[in-house]
Amino acid sequence: MIPSAANRRQFLQSVGAAAFVGATLPASLPDAFAKDAAVTDSMPIIDTHQHLWDTTKFKLPWHKGDDTKPLQRSFVMSDYLEATKGLNVVKTVYMEVDVAPEQQVQEADYVIDLCQRGDNPMKAAVISGRPGTPGFEPYIRKLAQSKFIKGVRQVLHGETDPPGFCLQPKFVESIQLLGELGLSFDLCLRSGEVLDAVKLVDQCPKTRFVIDHCGNMSVTSTDPAARSLWLKGMRAMAERKNTVCKVSGIIVTANANWRPDDLAPNINDTINTFGDDRVMFAGDWPVCTLKASFTQWVSALKHIVKDRPVAFQKKLFHDNAAKFYGI
Repeated sequence: MIPSAANRRQFLQSVGAAAFVGATLPASLPDAFAKDAAVTDSMPIIDTHQHLWDTTKFKLPWHKGDDTKPLQRSFVMSDYLEATKGLNVVKTVYMEVDVAPEQQVQEADYVIDLCQRGDNPMKAAVISGRPGTPGFEPYIRKLAQSKFIKGVRQVLHGETDPPGFCLQPKFVESIQLLGELGLSFDLCLRSGEVLDAVKLVDQCPKTRFVIDHCGNMSVTSTDPAARSLWLKGMRAMAERKNTVCKVSGIIVTANANWRPDDLAPNINDTINTFGDDRVMFAGDWPVCTLKASFTQWVSALKHIVKDRPVAFQKKLFHDNAAKFYGI
């Protein structure tokens, strides 16, 4: 859930000032819920949303001002390996980080190299792109030739992206092209605009879609109309068989003193809506560290699904991602 340049301040205000005390979070959360997940501690994990950025190589336009200070440093593979130590993360899928547009090819080359090296768990990548723009087709046709490139994402919840942005004809044509090339498109948008995305999906039946972060419904929302609209969109999306959903990201919308039960309603609604075979775990690291460590997020999710069959838990944390991305 990378804050784009346009909506950086709005995003981080929604997270709240208390989010920036990440170093104190482990002491503020109970350890008891982690014990509930002991039966699956050895379960292999595929992280389908691994952010990395090296500020010595890339310019990130959203790295401006004090409001993004916690994320204004490099987060590289060695940091990720430390953050996930002991969790049996066996494979990862890189997720684009909204680099400056002129560096998109460089970003793709950077992650292809990581996938090729074999000294880390990255096996595939979802890269940045600007569907609907004149240069998108030659850009993506060339990169689609790499076996490691699995999809494209453009964040759609920026202030400059109005409702219905994804339904512009040229945008739709670009997403149709992704399907022709065997690539997916990640939908990262406002919770109230999931129904817009359904209209996009209906125009692109050959393209596979991934809904990021449980459709971005805040776990602290007290607006029943907003929740109803989100759930209506999610149910309509799940009726389209070329869609899957990542269980991720919503941790950053929680209060500073969150508990697993605060996250459970959104997660359970998402799982129950999309079903056992169309949900995938995603870490959203390091953005998740605004409210929780990677370990805390994994432990909380294991706690929430602990009463579901172990066969389903294996699908959620590993098998569904392996099948979807072919890794």
